[in-house]
Amino acid sequence: MRQNPARRAALLDAAIAVLAEEGARGLTLRAVDKRAGVPTGTATNYFPNRDELLNQVGMRVFERMAPGPEVFAAIRSGRHDREHLVATAREIFDRVTANREGWLALLELRLEATRRPELRTMLTGTISADLTGNVERHPELGMPGDADTVVLLYLALNWLVLERLTLPDVIPEERVDELIRVIAERALPR
Repeated sequence: MRQNPARRAALLDAAIAVLAEEGARGLTLRAVDKRAGVPTGTATNYFPNRDELLNQVGMRVFERMAPGPEVFAAIRSGRHDREHLVATAREIFDRVTANREGWLALLELRLEATRRPELRTMLTGTISADLTGNVERHPELGMPGDADTVVLLYLALNWLVLERLTLPDVIPEERVDELIRVIAERALPR
């Protein structure tokens, strides 16, 4: 199996694009080669089968959507009040929706995981670790609320992202800011 990290990342990014545009049924090693603009058979040198490709795509999506250190620095430097929680929720929403391709690919992976136990195991572990990390970092970052606040934000913001990226006319753009505010404020304990 090939080990060129830049080529592997380019192939995974091509796979993410294929998933987002064509869905899981359209994701083949040949489609990845075509999308990446590499010779036929290149993806096969990096991924021995489609299952391995799906698992690695899942990990790559999280790499692309992860917040950078500047995001954590901004959270730490905030006022640590309700307004700061609302601003943080808005940053999360904006960052995730800006990566439409990655989020739609992740949605496809989630659906595919209902049929592929190995993919389900990998996604469950990755998403659970991410959510647990967010719960643990929340008080360390000085944010208001508790573990339930983080979980409620996770659930509500994910659904709002789903609406924005798949059926944007269901909730008009001018309502998004107010809904993010309501979600964040209602997620806080009374």
